[in-house]
Amino acid sequence: MRVLFFLFFLNTWSVLGQVHADKPFWQDYAIKYYSDAPALSSVAADRNGTIQVLSGNGLLHTYDGRFLYPGTLVPEKRYRTVQTWKLAAITAYENQLIYLSDKAVFSQAWAGKVYAEHQLPGARVVAGGKDFTFLVSDGSALHLVKGPNVLWKGQLPADEVRQIRFRNGSFWVLGKKGLYILSGEKLIRIASGEGFTAFDLTAKTAYVGTANGYLAVDLATKKATLQQKVPVTDITAVAVVDGKAWFGTSDGAFSLRADGKYDYYNGERWLPGNQVTAIAPGNGKSVLILTTAGLTELTFKQMTLHEKAQFFDQQVRSRHIRNGFNASLDGLQKGNLGMGYLADSDNDGLWTSMYLAGEIFRYAVTKEQDALQNCTESLDAMERLYTIHPVPGFPARSFERSGYISQLGDPERWQHAQQAGWDYKATTSSDEVIGHIFAFGAMAELVPSLKTRAVTLIDTLMSHILEHDMYLVDFDGKPTMWGKWNPEYVNGFPKNVGDRKLNSSNITAMLQTAYHFTKKEKYKKKALELMEKHGYLENLMRPMKEIGQAPEDADDHAKHMSEGWNHSDDEMYFVGYWGLFRYAFNDALKAKYKQSILDHWQAERPEKDGAWNIFTALTGTKTFDLAEAVWYLQEYPLDLIDWNISNSHRKDVEKLPANFRNQTLKEVLPPDETPIHRHNANLFSIDRKGGNGVSEHSAGDIWLLPYWMGRYLGVISAPTR
Repeated sequence: MRVLFFLFFLNTWSVLGQVHADKPFWQDYAIKYYSDAPALSSVAADRNGTIQVLSGNGLLHTYDGRFLYPGTLVPEKRYRTVQTWKLAAITAYENQLIYLSDKAVFSQAWAGKVYAEHQLPGARVVAGGKDFTFLVSDGSALHLVKGPNVLWKGQLPADEVRQIRFRNGSFWVLGKKGLYILSGEKLIRIASGEGFTAFDLTAKTAYVGTANGYLAVDLATKKATLQQKVPVTDITAVAVVDGKAWFGTSDGAFSLRADGKYDYYNGERWLPGNQVTAIAPGNGKSVLILTTAGLTELTFKQMTLHEKAQFFDQQVRSRHIRNGFNASLDGLQKGNLGMGYLADSDNDGLWTSMYLAGEIFRYAVTKEQDALQNCTESLDAMERLYTIHPVPGFPARSFERSGYISQLGDPERWQHAQQAGWDYKATTSSDEVIGHIFAFGAMAELVPSLKTRAVTLIDTLMSHILEHDMYLVDFDGKPTMWGKWNPEYVNGFPKNVGDRKLNSSNITAMLQTAYHFTKKEKYKKKALELMEKHGYLENLMRPMKEIGQAPEDADDHAKHMSEGWNHSDDEMYFVGYWGLFRYAFNDALKAKYKQSILDHWQAERPEKDGAWNIFTALTGTKTFDLAEAVWYLQEYPLDLIDWNISNSHRKDVEKLPANFRNQTLKEVLPPDETPIHRHNANLFSIDRKGGNGVSEHSAGDIWLLPYWMGRYLGVISAPTR
């Protein structure tokens, strides 16, 4: 055991004192049920797992429905007399369903013996208390009933009843203007106000919703505090579930966290519609959120990061592998996964490289043959990028069977291959190339059975670049738009323009990787020439704080390239850091590279990107944001569909003025509250409009890469319970 422990840390870059113990956390996901029935007003669940909803068309229940595969709300017909019930409300009592009709409070549980008559034909509000007593209201009068007896009658003084709860051993009544407690036969006012809409209580606090935020009423002091820095101030429903306060609004739902901040649920990732009408406890660790368009069973399940990785592995393998590439599933209609097709991309090579690297790290950690097979299949696709293009050493962006160029959305880049029946996509970019070198280098180092193939690809690609004067030259004999590492191009940018630093960093990493595995002096010689003669070392060491917009006397290209921060550049930097740091020519350079990487990491810290924090760990630093990386991995949603998401309207976030980095908020939102972002996106982009539910991203590059890299580097432990 001691030998295995030693070898584990010898073969990883574990940072002592910075290891996340992978214990279970609560993962949330939504099971949705759509409905076009009018007036969905109340919802409840019983101990048997039955969920029922009251609508303008009568009683409904859930049908079908599981994660990512929505169900529907259908008419309740299981009791033959249900059509005769004139129901005004439904609620839960002692984990059973209770109904309010125009005559009585009753249940089908307890052998149907629960039947408490009231004298309010217009009754619409009910709550159950001790010993099968029920407080009923028609909005004006209040009747406390048990069986055939009305035990007490009363009404709110100059107020209208909105809701009743039984909490802390007493009945509580919410009016439009006040919150009351029924003490004996008296209603005592606890809080006053205007426009109260809904409420619930914990042992210490009452939460009262309004159209302009909510009141938090301290039950000991009766002090009421208006909370308006909330995601949405128009509160339509309030419920306390398992001690946590939940709020429905006219634009989504949110819950109050222990730290005083909010978890916000907006868009069809979470809800069939954003207009919430009711919230209630569900079965197990779930919350029922009723909207005008249907019901969400918001489910909380304990899982480890490793279990989440297993879920995402199945997502990738079952829906996102196209000819070995890591692809998106496009052409969905409202998130229907059965209607999609595997799409090509300009970045098939990059997304596949990142997924491939994750599987390489997985294999290095687990030695699972499944991981090795995944590596082999993706390597097959990557190799074919080089053989399907007519120019030796030039990798195509993608390939596809012939006959679809006009349908692939980018016909000017597609060319007919010499291989009959196939087409390839040209004009490959530098982000593709650095991704290739990253994955091939990791494979050459960590997967012995595939090393020879990986090294051959490294040598083939880098020989092409050297032979073409540090350019990537396409089928037309011209350099591609972005495949340029020649000093004339790189140093043609002003010193503060990011591409000068980026291209210098990337090509140095690529040449070091090629030399490390081939030992061909041409790669080392060229790298040293670029660093010493052409200033590439100075370029790549330039602090991030100096990167900004091009000066007025710069050319149009430089100005265009520096209008704002390019987050694709961040992706290119960090995947390149693997070869830059790990395969440095000497310790002196390695120390400099570490300094540059940590400087970049400091600039990226506000985004809390899981991959960039894990990549930073490869330097051996003890001061990187492991907790933020774990937060990213835990908070990333299981649903990777491109749903429309809105956050700009939120009152609980602090917005920033326009800036070079396009950081819109003071603090980044959790990834399950924002649109799905790959690592090349701005994580401060908080809205998504248009094309709702039309595609699903692969977890291969987004999630599996940082997780398995973290496992390999030893900063995330194996699962433990």
